[in-house]
Amino acid sequence: MRRPTPLPAPPSTGAAGDAEAPVEVSIPLPPRRTEPTREPGTESSPESTGDDATDHDLAAPAWAVTAPLAPVVPIEERGAPDPAKPDEGQAPDAAPIGVRDVWAAARARRRALRAEVRRFTVRQRRRRMLWIGVLGALALLVLGTLGAAYSPLFAVERIRVVGTETLNPGDVEAALDGQLGTPLPLIDSSEIKAALVQFPLVQSYTLEARPPHELVVRIVERTPIGAVQSAAGYTLVDAAGVALATTPDPPAGHPVIEATDGIGSPAFTAIGTVYRSLPDDIRAQVTTMRATTANDVTLTLGGTNTDVVWGNADDSAEKALRLASAMAVRPPADVSSYDVSSVDAVVIR
Repeated sequence: MRRPTPLPAPPSTGAAGDAEAPVEVSIPLPPRRTEPTREPGTESSPESTGDDATDHDLAAPAWAVTAPLAPVVPIEERGAPDPAKPDEGQAPDAAPIGVRDVWAAARARRRALRAEVRRFTVRQRRRRMLWIGVLGALALLVLGTLGAAYSPLFAVERIRVVGTETLNPGDVEAALDGQLGTPLPLIDSSEIKAALVQFPLVQSYTLEARPPHELVVRIVERTPIGAVQSAAGYTLVDAAGVALATTPDPPAGHPVIEATDGIGSPAFTAIGTVYRSLPDDIRAQVTTMRATTANDVTLTLGGTNTDVVWGNADDSAEKALRLASAMAVRPPADVSSYDVSSVDAVVIR
C-alpha cells in the first residue's frame, strides 16, 4: 500500500491583496479497496494481487476533495473594531430614558411593595376585620335596643299599684294617669313623687317597669300609732308625727295618745317606740298611751283598765317579752297593773 500524497505547500504571499485570496487545498481521503475484475473462466492467482493493483486504485484522482480556507491574518494586522458598526450579536444602543419611564418604574415598585405588605399582613388584617365586625355588631345591638326602648313600642299602657292596705289602689292609679303613653325608660320619678305626696299614708314607694307596657308601683304605707286629740277632732298620726287622717271621734282600733308638749316632743317619740315594739295581740288591747317625759310611758289595756308601767323606751323589745310572759301567768282581768320598767324584775299588782 502506498502512502497518501502529502498536502501541497501554500503559495507565497507577495502582497497584501494576494493574501486575501482563497487557497484551494486538496485533502486526500483514505483509499477504497475494490476487487479486481475477473473474466469468467479465469482464476485469480496470488501474483495478480500485488502492489500494481493497489497503485492503480490510488492513482485515481476522482475522490480528491478541495475546500476553500479563510486566510490567516495576524492579530496585530486586524485593527480595532469600528464603533459605528456594532459587532454581530451585540444589541443596538437603548433608547433614552424619560421622566414617564421613571414614574412608571416608581409606580410599579410601589405596587409591588404594597402587594408584599398585604401578603405579609393578611393575618393581622383579618384579626382587625374580625374585631371591627364584633364591635360593630355590639354597637348596632346597643343602638337598636336603646332605639326600641325609647320608642312607643315600650310606652306605658297600664299602671298597677300594690302594697296598699288602707289606701284605695284605684285612687293612686288615677293620680298617676299622666305617665300613660310615656316610654318606660323616660318615666319621671319626680312627677310620680309629686302625685303621691297627696296621700299621707304613703311612706315610701318603688317603681318596677315590666316591658313592654306595664308600670308597677309598690307602696309602703305608714303605720299609725294612735290619734292625737285637737280642736278639729282626733288626728291619726304615725310614729314620725305625720298626720294621716282627722275624724271627729276617736278612730276605732287605734289608741289615744296623751303626750306632754304634743307631737315632736321626747314624750311622743318614746310612745311611738314603745308602741312599735309591742306584739300584735298586746297592741290590739291598748286603748290609751300617755307620757309626760321620755321616762314615764304608761299604757292602758282596754276592757279591764289595767295599766302597764313601761318607763323609758330602752330595752323595749325585752320588756315586751317580759310583759307577754307575765300576762300569760296572770291575765289582765285579775291584775290592776304590770310594772316592767325594770327588766330584771316585773312587778304585778
